[in-house]
Amino acid sequence: MNLCDIETIRAVLGRHGFHFSKSLGQNFLVNDAVIANICKLSEVCEEDNVLEVGPGIGTLTVALLPRAKHVLSIERDPDLPAVLDETCDDFDNFTLIGKDALRLNDDDLIAAFGKQTVEASEAPNKFISNLPYAVAATLVLDYFQRIPSLQSATVMVQSEVADRMEAVVGTKDYAAYSVKLQLIAKATGRFQVSPGNFFPPPRVDSAVIRLNRRVPLMADGAPASPEVIAAAALMADAAFTNRRKTIANSCKTYFSGRGPISLGAGPSAQEGAPGIVLPDGAAIAERLAAIFDAATIDPRRRGETLTQQEFLALGAALLKVTAA
Repeated sequence: MNLCDIETIRAVLGRHGFHFSKSLGQNFLVNDAVIANICKLSEVCEEDNVLEVGPGIGTLTVALLPRAKHVLSIERDPDLPAVLDETCDDFDNFTLIGKDALRLNDDDLIAAFGKQTVEASEAPNKFISNLPYAVAATLVLDYFQRIPSLQSATVMVQSEVADRMEAVVGTKDYAAYSVKLQLIAKATGRFQVSPGNFFPPPRVDSAVIRLNRRVPLMADGAPASPEVIAAAALMADAAFTNRRKTIANSCKTYFSGRGPISLGAGPSAQEGAPGIVLPDGAAIAERLAAIFDAATIDPRRRGETLTQQEFLALGAALLKVTAA
């Protein structure tokens, strides 16, 4: 079955009475060369336990299954599991879970890959997907934060999202999201995909980008702790609250009026350091001058001028000053 052939796709979908959902942003790949390039960029091999979100009819899935040890696919549309039962029927290393990908939990991973491998942070080790564009940016950051076994992500996203993922300091695309993602992952490859490679064609250009997990270093060369990384991500959110303002004013706007802040609450920039509760926002706002001083960062600068290491310095300073 050639799942890149539009007439084959129509026939498969017709057998199951499937109708496209605009709200789910469903666009199926119809180019074998793009599928092959995704597999090449991801370097998927028989030792890999792969996590996929939005398999659709299984076009990418059936390319991953012969190459990988196991593939866990997460599909939200309740009409597609029947289609995937047909298209992926020849493989016994395939697990499908029907749910919102943002609700993926440890029990789901254990069911697919086994308790021993998940608890040993061995699975899943690769995230490879043609992602639903509405949640793509959120999912990539969330999974890197919440799934410690994940060593790389090779994902199809909207071109503008890929630009933010690999944006450098001082550019228009460099934002809080860029900082938070780049604190834990680094872009190592990318290629463009035009709308004509999909059925139906989307109205935007797409890109496949590979991101590898990284451990950032502090100024003294020591690895940054999860607590400092989480605090740095919080400071990035604060610094970019209003990118036209100085970091002093932007951070004051962000923290003023907020209650106690937990660095381990939910799939957010603060994920990864459970158990750390900072003072309420008003107390942090009052200590901003001391935080900037401890980090040796000029408060008159703007967020887009700060490097990853400078945000780490701000995160470390935040923890130090608020603990005093």
